[in-house]
Parts: sequence; structure tokens; C-alpha cells
Amino acid sequence: MSVPNTAAASTPAALRTPRERARAQTVADIVRLGREHLAVHGAAALSLRAVARDLGVVSSAVYRYVENRDELLTLLLIDAYGELGDEVDAAVGRVAEADFAGRFRALGRAVRGWAIREPARYALLFGSPVPGYRAPADRTTGPGTRVIYSLMTIFDAAWRAGALGAAPAPAAAGSAGGVPAAAAPALEVPRPLASDLQAIREELGLAVPDDLLARGALVWTSLFGAVSFEVFGQYGADTFSAPDALFEHHLSVLGGLAGLN
Repeated sequence: MSVPNTAAASTPAALRTPRERARAQTVADIVRLGREHLAVHGAAALSLRAVARDLGVVSSAVYRYVENRDELLTLLLIDAYGELGDEVDAAVGRVAEADFAGRFRALGRAVRGWAIREPARYALLFGSPVPGYRAPADRTTGPGTRVIYSLMTIFDAAWRAGALGAAPAPAAAGSAGGVPAAAAPALEVPRPLASDLQAIREELGLAVPDDLLARGALVWTSLFGAVSFEVFGQYGADTFSAPDALFEHHLSVLGGLAGLN
């Protein structure tokens, strides 16, 4: 997977020259101020000139470290993806390896907790695209896929351990009172989708079969959809008075869909 293309990402601080350490600190200060401006003004209004002003230098000095607004956005993306990934990894790592349902819940809670605490940075990662900006895939794909990789790793480990349940069959036509009139056949994975899933399986080294991998994609998008609805206020101010309970219910439902409960 890709990593940030910076000297700071690959060179231990103790091994850098004083000049390299000074540069790394200046870039870190620019990113810190960029976070603050992002929270106040939003990504579309991000300005390197404004960051330079708060840093106490002329804008031409900042351009020696971060060449333009797009580069600053890229650094902020990498920074936010990295922090979210670290929090998810730490939360999952505190749960026993064989407790697959617990690890899934820990992952979901970590995503929600970070998103609520960092709504502007969450919006940069998962909200509307910033006009005129295209994230460089070689630098952001790796950091940006850490959470989904962690999620798929949980599913795959559960499958390998024989702890992942079979896909629930859809309700049959003619069911009454929520009880199917007859057992329904399992959904087949269309061939084009199967090709995509095979590519994902090979890239990530997974063993989980197509139907469960497709279910994992639904769980992934549903988890982030629930978080986005809460962070962006899409439920409405007075619809749910207990958002924590609602999210825990969502996690239980999604865990069941994944076969982890």
C-alpha cells in the first residue's frame, strides 16, 4: 500500500540532519494550522496565504515547504487518514483476536468516535469532493484504505476460523408476518461482480468467498453511512434523542448481517 511521500514518513527523527528536522517541524506546523483552518472555514476555502499569516511568515516562505493548496489538502488527507487508521487499529487491537464480533464493534465505535470529535476532517475524507482538487492516488490510497482493510481482515479471520455465519437468505414471496412462506435460495453473485471480488481477494490476500465478501462491502458502506448521517446532521435535530443507542443498534444489525453475531 502507498505511504506518504515525505522524508518524515520514512526517516527516523534521530537520523535526520538539523535542517531536515527543521523542515519536518515546519511542515508539521503548516499541517496543524491547516487543520485549524479546515475546522473554521472548510476545505473549499482553505488558503495557504492564510496559513502563512498564522505561521508568522510571508506566503512565499510557505511555498518552499508546501507548493500549493492542493498539496496542503493532500497532506491533510494523509494526516487524517493516518490518525483515523491509528485509532481504529488501537481499538481493534485491545480486543481478543478470537472475538470477531467484539473487534468489529470496536472498529465501528472508533470510526464514529473520531468522526464526532473531528467533523471537519471526517468531511474532508468522506464528504463532498473539494472543487478543483483530485487526490493523488499514489499517496492517499494506502492511508485511505486502512479502515476497510482492517474490516476485511476481521471478516477473513472469522471465515478462516469457521466463525463467520452463512449469508441470510432473502424473504420469499408470499411471506406473511415476517415469516417466509418457503425457504428462499441464496443470492447469486453476478459474474462481473465476482471478477471484482476476485481482484480484491487477490490484492488483500483474503480467503472469504464472494457472497460474504460482497456482504462485507455492504457492511462497510452501511457503517460509514450511519456515521455520516450523524456527523452531517442528516437525521434531523429532534429525530433521535439517544444517538449512542441508535449507533449500537446499527452495529448489532450490521454484525448480524456480516455473520459475526
